[in-house]
Amino acid sequence: MESYLNVSSVIVTGPRWTFDVKADRAWRIVIPKEQIDDLHLRLDNVRWPDAETVDDWSQGVPLSDLRNLAHYWRHSYDWRRCEDWLNAAGQHRARIDGLDIHFLHIRSHHDDALPLLLSHGWPGSVIEFRGVIDCLTNPELDGGDPKDAFHLVIPSLPGFGFSGKPTAPGWGTERIASAWEELMAQLGYDRFVAQGGDWGAAITTALGVRAHPALIGLHTNMPLVLTQDLPEKLSIEEAEMLADLQAYQEQEMGYSAQQTTRPQTLAYALADSPVGQAAWIYEKLKSWSDCEGDPSKVFSLDAMLDNIMMYWLTNSAASSARLYWESFTDGFGARKIGLPVGCSIFPKELYRAPRSWADACMSNLVHWNILDKGGHFAAFEQPAIFTAEMRNCFRSMR
Repeated sequence: MESYLNVSSVIVTGPRWTFDVKADRAWRIVIPKEQIDDLHLRLDNVRWPDAETVDDWSQGVPLSDLRNLAHYWRHSYDWRRCEDWLNAAGQHRARIDGLDIHFLHIRSHHDDALPLLLSHGWPGSVIEFRGVIDCLTNPELDGGDPKDAFHLVIPSLPGFGFSGKPTAPGWGTERIASAWEELMAQLGYDRFVAQGGDWGAAITTALGVRAHPALIGLHTNMPLVLTQDLPEKLSIEEAEMLADLQAYQEQEMGYSAQQTTRPQTLAYALADSPVGQAAWIYEKLKSWSDCEGDPSKVFSLDAMLDNIMMYWLTNSAASSARLYWESFTDGFGARKIGLPVGCSIFPKELYRAPRSWADACMSNLVHWNILDKGGHFAAFEQPAIFTAEMRNCFRSMR
């Protein structure tokens, strides 16, 4: 079992990593060399399947593409580079509702910066936000206005990355939203805004519905607006969203059905095989991003593997997949929100939400922007565009 101690200069060893615990609850990740050696051994001894019988991705990740990724992972990738970045970024853990929550806490040097809570989804991690941290906290770095600065809180979802793993059912989106409220309170923030996509959108939407007094507004790049009461006549935008959802159900939803119904069975394969875990994530980075069919056009190999390592090193295939079992069937429907809301619509999102349905469930929609490029992993794919959207959305809420 993993340990948690709030004691200075104590090394706490878990099943697959070691933390250097500081008195201020700052955490330093030190992955044992034995874990890297084990990964390399597994990559040296992969039993590869037969190649696909088509010349595209319609049967899944092509064998040649995954071989190339695995070769780079084994011979060129350096986890210590990512580990050093995480350790320098400002990692912490907080005990909330019986679970240890890992989070990045990066304060701007502008004291009047607005606290911003960023929530990732699956198959993402805190790595998704690496490219936006500097300019969100210090806007002058890219010529922005210092008045648009943010203090950032970026938690790993329960069961993801270096957060604790629930040992009993019940950690769905509502409980996570409650935990996020407690986290912001523990950090002393009595006024903050929240943002999320994918599962982060479901959690951020839940925060908006809960309307904690400290939460003054929210933003999502995946507005949850699908209503049960469809109009008899659909607009072009409404019909396009339903067509996108149908395509998702027919071509993309196999992973979700498995994780929603039998996450434990799936996890035996992913926990035992780094190539299996990589393929499970790599496919989505390709299919859900605005990459013209080649994920390396928007993500470096290092960036993709950094994200994959957040699952492999922490053995979190099962614990992350269980969020689908907990909340998928009721976590993504439209809900009424009265707080100020901003939405950014990226062209290669799983669906492009229509403004009409957003207006129906968001009574105080203060920002709506349709972008020219970008997909499901907005901050990861297009950090400059994402940064501009955060500034433009939340400027009126400061």
